[in-house]
Amino acid sequence: MNEVRIDKWMWATRIFKTRTIAADACKKGRVMIGGVTVKPSRMIKQGEVIQVRKPPVTFSFKVVGLIENRVGAKLVPNYLENVTTPDQYEILEMNKISGFVNRAKGLGRPTKKDRRELEQFTEPAYMGDGFDFDFDFDEDDDEE
Repeated sequence: MNEVRIDKWMWATRIFKTRTIAADACKKGRVMIGGVTVKPSRMIKQGEVIQVRKPPVTFSFKVVGLIENRVGAKLVPNYLENVTTPDQYEILEMNKISGFVNRAKGLGRPTKKDRRELEQFTEPAYMGDGFDFDFDFDEDDDEE
């Protein structure tokens, strides 16, 4: 086997959960080889570097071996090498840290976890039950 369809290879190496999702990613321009978007039917060879954009990160994989059928997760390193740059992982980490703050418009309601974090953030610890706004104002100062 000298060549394999890119959508089959990405599904077989577990980059995407289904072959349909892999093909859709190609059609949407999220899969590139050498900076050029590819179609799902594009044949790939060993040694090529495939860039897969899963927002907000662009992952890069080097084709080490060719395969058409899905294999166990432990065998995946025999077929691909992850060559993603560290700065992409920093972007991913920053996105995880920021959490609900960078929620894009239209993504729906916040989750329970998001709501709890928001409430914890907006309610200061000193404002618990029985907090009394008892300030010492002199009535004489107000008359001036």
